[in-house]
Amino acid sequence: MKNGFENARRRSLPPQGVAEFKQAFGARFVTSDAVRAHHGRDESPYPACLPDAVVFPRDADEVAHAVRLCDRYRVPVIPFGAGSSLEGHVLPIEGGITLSMAEMNRIISLRPEDFTATVQPGVTRTQLNDALRDTGLFFPIDPGADASIGGMAATRASGTNAVRYGTMRENVVSLKVVTAKGEIVRTGSRARKSSAGYDLTRLFVGSEGTLGIIVEVTLRIHPRPEAVTAAVCNFPTLADAVQSVVEIMQSGIGIARIEFMDERAVGAVNRHSRLELAETPLLLFEFHGSASGVREQAEVVREITRDHGGSGFAWAENPEDRARLWAARHQSHFAGLQLRPGARSVATDVCVPISKLVDCVTQTVEDLKSAEFPFTIVGHVGDGNFHVQMLIDPDCEAQWRAAEAINHRLVHRAIGMEGTCSGEHGVGIHKMEFLKTEHGAAGLELMRLLKHAYDPHNIFNPGKVLAWDA
Repeated sequence: MKNGFENARRRSLPPQGVAEFKQAFGARFVTSDAVRAHHGRDESPYPACLPDAVVFPRDADEVAHAVRLCDRYRVPVIPFGAGSSLEGHVLPIEGGITLSMAEMNRIISLRPEDFTATVQPGVTRTQLNDALRDTGLFFPIDPGADASIGGMAATRASGTNAVRYGTMRENVVSLKVVTAKGEIVRTGSRARKSSAGYDLTRLFVGSEGTLGIIVEVTLRIHPRPEAVTAAVCNFPTLADAVQSVVEIMQSGIGIARIEFMDERAVGAVNRHSRLELAETPLLLFEFHGSASGVREQAEVVREITRDHGGSGFAWAENPEDRARLWAARHQSHFAGLQLRPGARSVATDVCVPISKLVDCVTQTVEDLKSAEFPFTIVGHVGDGNFHVQMLIDPDCEAQWRAAEAINHRLVHRAIGMEGTCSGEHGVGIHKMEFLKTEHGAAGLELMRLLKHAYDPHNIFNPGKVLAWDA
């Protein structure tokens, strides 16, 4: 499969630059093929694209020094967390240096009394929650993969808990960021709110490493609920399941998670995780609150689902059962890959207003019926976000084109319904072409002006989000 950027102009370090990096980082400046290959691909369908070298900084000052060197020699610099992104975010398409955050994995401070935690960008969400276990608090943003906190902030990640706890946008309190000049900037304080100046924090959250490099994240953490109950419900059709979600959300029930899987995704999860779920479209629910409150919420939801043909409403109150059920949902991407061994996954997501969700999902299902390759549909449907996974032969250009055509129609369908081209994956390379449609020419030009102002030599993750030139 052609990657679409074979002819990108590579910008490599001159010998003097290599010598300066080696002097500064020693054995943590790595040029081996194996390490470069590991940092030259993500979970997107694109072939590997290797950096010239990988650097392993340990603190903000070392990141700042690396950025100053890259700026001096006009060489790209790409931050790399867990590599779990789906849209080509971390591919060094113009060469240069990848900064692996693997050794910037320290939890700097936990402040339960303020409901905040401050971490280096390489800390993963699981690592943070393990550290919070004895505090009665947790970090709720859960995109499925054990992603790094820095990567989650950079892509404005969300996940299964977003319907109750919001996305990274709502849960990042402040950042430390390295600018193109190699300066370390704090974007805000730990105060619960502020009206002091431009909101720099929100500007960098979701910027995908194109405006600066995140070196520290202060997060909002939340009390663990008194009681948690999960449930599963099957439906005759996907439309019935989605219509149930719309009515549940309109009822005002404070549900924590609502996820759906089509019958193909359920079958894949059954085989991958050795479950015995009925292989029809289904919804997964989770309720947080008091013991009596979660029961009341669940009973209302049961009645709504029954009105739409829902059946087999089964409880998962035991923590082990709940964990197994949600682990299976989180593994749906990898479970789907097993439907076609050797395939590459073209994954895409959109988000639409809740009132448009049924139409968008049902039209997408009809469009996919003509596909010559396997596919699955899953979704964080409580906030109107759903995902399509298309499994293509990586050596078949026709299947790549067909998958891209379906993706194109899906995105334009969502934008036409006043939705967005991506609810949580981000833009990366794969969705750049849709920004003008979604934001308009003037909006896109404003983004480009910001990019030019923040990164005048185009060293930060070039070729992602938007093109340097109009």
